[in-house]
Amino acid sequence: MSEHSDNGPREHEQTVRERLSARRIETRAQITALTREYEGIVEANALVAIDDEHDPEGSSTAFERQHVAALLHRARVHLDELDQALRRLEQGAYGRCEGCGEPIPAERLEVRPAATLCVRCAEARPR
Repeated sequence: MSEHSDNGPREHEQTVRERLSARRIETRAQITALTREYEGIVEANALVAIDDEHDPEGSSTAFERQHVAALLHRARVHLDELDQALRRLEQGAYGRCEGCGEPIPAERLEVRPAATLCVRCAEARPR
């Protein structure tokens, strides 16, 4: 009987691990696609001498490059957050708020599986 009751937490941990791993795969694919897009923008600009100040297309190209770079940075940060969440899971600290120590609601973790704060602590933190 105790064997069966032990399966609950293990099954939950496995489900969380699978969710985090799936998000990690999605994020790595996004990083790959954004890297390819960024490199394409840079290569295209290298073929054409663009003077951002005087070329009407230059400013939009610079904006596009910066936009993709920002998305790429955010995806890399998210990948790091997912890796940290997997480490917390291994250490038994996953799902605990780093602010107050209370459990983070399951609904929040489903939407943001790498969350480190409960909603109350996240809202209280300055942006």
